[in-house]
Amino acid sequence: MTLTIAQVAQMDRAAFVAAFGGLFEHSPWVAEAAWDARPFASADALHGAMIAAIRQVPVERRIAFLNAHPELAGKEAEAGTMTDHSTFEQRGLDALSRDEVVELRRLNAAYRARHGFPFIIAVLDHTRAQIVEQLRLRTDRDSAGELAEALAQITRITRRRLRNLLADEPPGAAPIPSSSTQPATGRPQEVRHV
Repeated sequence: MTLTIAQVAQMDRAAFVAAFGGLFEHSPWVAEAAWDARPFASADALHGAMIAAIRQVPVERRIAFLNAHPELAGKEAEAGTMTDHSTFEQRGLDALSRDEVVELRRLNAAYRARHGFPFIIAVLDHTRAQIVEQLRLRTDRDSAGELAEALAQITRITRRRLRNLLADEPPGAAPIPSSSTQPATGRPQEVRHV
């Protein structure tokens, strides 16, 4: 189901949280907090309020928020317990060989051990090789920088998710914000254009 900003303006709090609470992995509190910033003039304003809600919480809560995200090709993927959004976004990673899965899990574990949260990247913007390269590079970064980068990646991911929910968001309406990670020309799977 797609919505317009006009329809969003008519929602009560419960309907708003039901519609947007799933944009951020297992974190409906983000939509609950953004509700207080309404009305929203645009999808960008709505998304900005959600990102602001995350940035305003103490760092411990931001880390807990990051820990609600699944690891790439991790146990959640294997068990089939990822959200529909993450399943769609990671669908190209289900074709990894057993050796590639073992290597990715080893790298994920090293990243989590260093930073205290899972590696997060906008999978749809990268090839498998680029994802592995970024995982290796970002593991060695300082944790404060990685916290900022993880939030930048979540901004990209959720902006795309929001575009898929809103009918009045034409393709190219506003560029998805960039981060320090280079976008790829190739992708591990087909990208749905919005």
